[in-house]
Amino acid sequence: MSNLSSIVLRNNRKVAPNFSCDFCSNLNCLIKKNLDNLTSLSFIDDKKTIRCKKGQQFIIEGAPVNGLFFILKGVVKVFRTGINGREQIVRFAKEGEIIGHRGFGTEEYYTIGAIALQDAVLCYFSKDDLQQALLENPKFAYDMMLFYANELNKSESKVKSISQMTVRERVIDTLLFINRKFGELRGFLNLPLSRKEYADYAGTTEEQVIRIFSLLKKEGLITARGKKIGIPDLQNLKNEISEHHFYLDS
Repeated sequence: MSNLSSIVLRNNRKVAPNFSCDFCSNLNCLIKKNLDNLTSLSFIDDKKTIRCKKGQQFIIEGAPVNGLFFILKGVVKVFRTGINGREQIVRFAKEGEIIGHRGFGTEEYYTIGAIALQDAVLCYFSKDDLQQALLENPKFAYDMMLFYANELNKSESKVKSISQMTVRERVIDTLLFINRKFGELRGFLNLPLSRKEYADYAGTTEEQVIRIFSLLKKEGLITARGKKIGIPDLQNLKNEISEHHFYLDS
């Protein structure tokens, strides 16, 4: 079994026919943005297109780092396992974003796992092919450097929020982040998450999230229908954490 197969082809995940980067609609994708600058497209021809069903894991913590995933379609969560097996969600990612970059070039094994929150299509580029492309294409390498700098800034901002915000404020900030990144659909956030997933991202417990959601509902700051959460007045919710003067984008 190949390295790719050992990482991603589990639980009936399928390698699909490759989707041409020329026709990709993800204009923010680093590959798409640099198509006209690349001296060779051979590494693109060698990419693999992976289909994942909702709930399927495509990066396993501790698996060898053999490449990067670019999301063509769908939403995924990136997480790491902490003390006593508790899951900490590092980020949520959508179309055009990169998964697995934290270990690219520096680590032998993935320190994170990734699961599809919706049916997803992923473009997989091998580490060797990407490294060669970066060496040969300065503009592509520069854009990748800017991407890493932006990711570092987001990580530092999240650490700051965890250290300075109360649990209530972190939960509110998470709601605002989901709204900002994924928008709304028919009056609810366009990414239904479990209470546990909110807790794992906000750095608290499921019980705390349930209690805070209940209070926010009583205060008229949110509405809820099962997993769906709505924000009736966005500015009112922003006012709850306005003293921090920033909102997370990571």
